[in-house]
Amino acid sequence: MYGGISPQAYDRAITVFSPDGRLFQVEYAKEAVKRGATAVGVVGKDAVVLAAIKFLHSNLVEEDSIRKINTVGGNIIMTTSGLVADARRLLELARDQAQKHKVLYSTNSPVMYVAKYLADVMQLYTQYGGGRPFGVSLLIAGFDEKPRLYEIEPSGALTGYKANSIGEGKKVADGFFEKNYKEGLETKKAIKLAVKALQLSHEKKLKPENLEVSYVGSEGVVNLEEKEKAKYL
Repeated sequence: MYGGISPQAYDRAITVFSPDGRLFQVEYAKEAVKRGATAVGVVGKDAVVLAAIKFLHSNLVEEDSIRKINTVGGNIIMTTSGLVADARRLLELARDQAQKHKVLYSTNSPVMYVAKYLADVMQLYTQYGGGRPFGVSLLIAGFDEKPRLYEIEPSGALTGYKANSIGEGKKVADGFFEKNYKEGLETKKAIKLAVKALQLSHEKKLKPENLEVSYVGSEGVVNLEEKEKAKYL
């Protein structure tokens, strides 16, 4: 006689649902995201803005070695919250996919094309044994026919947003966006809104060196310099 599945099996195996229909490993991955630094995205009339908090845990760390917002292609940028190593791997996959599209079709990749590919990869790791879910959430921002913003969760769920956030300050930032976001924002106002949401979600006052801000529009990707970030702060 074989005994029933022990309660620990639901906790350890990604392929086993709990009796109430939950996958605990996916939920644990979401908890890893909640411990990550906050990042936000805001869609404007002509561009989409990403802003993220960057923690330097030591004065000995080379600042340039840590990037919270990365360029995927000529028209796509991405920020993450959660496990840094998992994020780096997904960034490599995104860049590879965008480059393949560029080589084959001589045009920048549609934003949804890259987002859907990453969502499929992340979903795959929730369905088969021998692996674990990615402990990271992504905000993918880009411009093809218009500015676009997508969030991908550890489960592989893909959702488009007008404004959104990930990380430990998500609840505060999303609440701020619900009350203050308006469609058709000019790029400068979208940046101001994104920075304000980050500041409200962070207990300490932000400094330019702890903040990354980038936006992407029809003319490509723009990364704000220290002086520009200081003005918004």
